[in-house]
Formats: sequence, structure tokens, C-alpha cells
Amino acid sequence: MDIYKQEAESVDVGERLRELREERDLSIRAVGRLSGLSANALSVIERGKSSPSVSTLYKIADALEVPVTAFFQEKRAQHEVVVIKASQRNRIPFHRGVWEDLGGEQFSGKVEPFMLTLEVGASSGRFPINHTGHELVFCLRGQLEYEVEGETYLLEAGDCLLFSAALNHEWRNPGKTVTNALFVISCFQENERPSRYHRASSEKREDEEGEDDEKPSS
Repeated sequence: MDIYKQEAESVDVGERLRELREERDLSIRAVGRLSGLSANALSVIERGKSSPSVSTLYKIADALEVPVTAFFQEKRAQHEVVVIKASQRNRIPFHRGVWEDLGGEQFSGKVEPFMLTLEVGASSGRFPINHTGHELVFCLRGQLEYEVEGETYLLEAGDCLLFSAALNHEWRNPGKTVTNALFVISCFQENERPSRYHRASSEKREDEEGEDDEKPSS
């Protein structure tokens, strides 16, 4: 049985973004100021006209002060034991890929596991990422090119990478086939968002740059 062909619930990122934003009584422009993204790009995402890149998702989560897993579902009770059936995984589509939750939002410990399925050319987006804790990346199939602080590592099926997540990192699928990879974030700080996105501190982006980061969905 191919686990990658199992059905799983797809999350409407735009609708979830609107819910999280309105819960905090924030306007789209306010979220734009906090995230460094344009209000127009955020509006396009909310209306379901584009899928955010993974790095953009991190930026939005950071602005809303929620873990990135908050986009998968509403906050649920946390447990010491969590079982997620293949058909029950929530997933978020992004440009050329799918992000699947593996139960981190429901687990009481400081571990966030998830899986990415990446089409040819898929990447984390145009922004580098960093956050507290440690990150383990295990390539299940295909190829995954990972850059950590300017050093590039090519992972193939069976290869893994472990590093301090405080280092700037980004990734992409450089191969000619679909890539599947398991990610595990652990030991993040108690009071910090586990998947915190690295902001470009003083850089101001024009609206059209924000639009360019998002690719219209078909």
C-alpha cells in the first residue's frame, strides 16, 4: 500500500487565516505590517486565489503569534499519546507541494513532526527560515536540496540532516521526480512559537513583491 496515495483532509488556508486574524481583531493591513507581506498578497491568499509558500506561511504564523500547525485545525486538547491514521492527516497545499500534519498540535511534548510532498522545482519560498530548537529532516524518496547558513546539502532517499534550527535554512526539490520528506522540530523554547519565521528585519517590500511570492492557483 502506497501511503502517499492515501486520502487526507485538505485544509482551506485562506479561510483559516481569516479565522485566526479575526480572532485577534486584526485587519489585513495590520497582519501585513507584522509579517512584512503586502496586504494585497494576504487578501489573495484569504480569498483562495493563491497558495502561500511554506516560508510565507511561517511569516504569517509569526505575525499572528501562533505555531504554524494552527493552520491545520482549531486548537485541540493536547495529549501524551497521539495516533494519526493515514486517512486522518490534515494537509495544506502550497505551490507545487503539500504539507501534512503528523499530530504535533495535539501532542503535549515539544515536538512538531510533519511531512512534505514536493513536486519538481518546489521550494520553501523566497524567504530563509529560522526558529528555536532542533530540526531533523529525513528524505523518504526523491531528492531534497537543503541550504543551512549558506552551506548546501543534497539529500537522497534514506539520507537525513540534523541541525540547530536557529540557523537560517531553506530547501527545494532539485530532482526530476516527486520528493517526500519527514521533518521533526524539537526542543523549541517553551514560550516561543516552535516554527518561528525569520523576518528580514529592516527590509521593506513593495506590494508587487508580495504578490510575486504567491503563485495563483489553478
